[in-house]
Amino acid sequence: MNAEQSLARLLGVIDRLIAPDGCPWDREQTPESLCDYVVEESFELVEAIRDGDALEAREELGDVLFLLAFIAVLYEKRGAFDLSEAIENNVAKMVRRHPHVFADASFENQKELLKNWERIKREEKKENNGGAPAGLFDSLPKGLPPLLRAYRIQAKAARFGFTWENDEDMAAQLRSEWRELEQALASGDRAAQEEEYGDYLFCLVEYGRRKGFKANAALDRANRKFLARFARMEELARAQGLDLASQDLAAMNRLWDQAKAES
Repeated sequence: MNAEQSLARLLGVIDRLIAPDGCPWDREQTPESLCDYVVEESFELVEAIRDGDALEAREELGDVLFLLAFIAVLYEKRGAFDLSEAIENNVAKMVRRHPHVFADASFENQKELLKNWERIKREEKKENNGGAPAGLFDSLPKGLPPLLRAYRIQAKAARFGFTWENDEDMAAQLRSEWRELEQALASGDRAAQEEEYGDYLFCLVEYGRRKGFKANAALDRANRKFLARFARMEELARAQGLDLASQDLAAMNRLWDQAKAES
């Protein structure tokens, strides 16, 4: 069975679910009510991908696709658009944004290519706004998690040319932000401390971006590493007949070092 046939079967299942004699829960859903499920299933898909679990990724990809198709069907019922319109709109957009692939445009490097991508997006936004000028960050989703949002802000600013000229200047700025944080910590001003801490994080995200690291993915990997090592600490403590919670820091550090050596 090919993808087109499978998609037709999926849409048939959705139509059956929301039919008058279908599922009461599904019949009550709206695009708005399904938003949280899209977010949840997307996180589960990302987790499966980062775990390297292809079978789980297949499962979660199907769940996300079901929700997207479900939402499209509900919009069709409202008379807004159908799934084919959404797909064709995206196809046209991808062709338009890749003139170096589908037309005769050429770029000297990836930096110039990405700058052109942003230019096209701003032109699209201007057209959709009735000719009103579009800001660089108008297309940035407001609901992005802050760490991911910071990365996207920095990436867009860099494509626009608004960033440090070289990595040395960037590193100097990072050191400057750290000094400002230390000064704020010494001042006792809680609001200033939080502000400088945020500035340092924002700057650190850009430092990583320039080195090819995505802060959100890097932090997720660090979280997973910590949790795996701590779980091993708990196993080692149990094997030694110890209550981990009652151990002092020195004892926990010894267990941590053992868990770290094993990983």
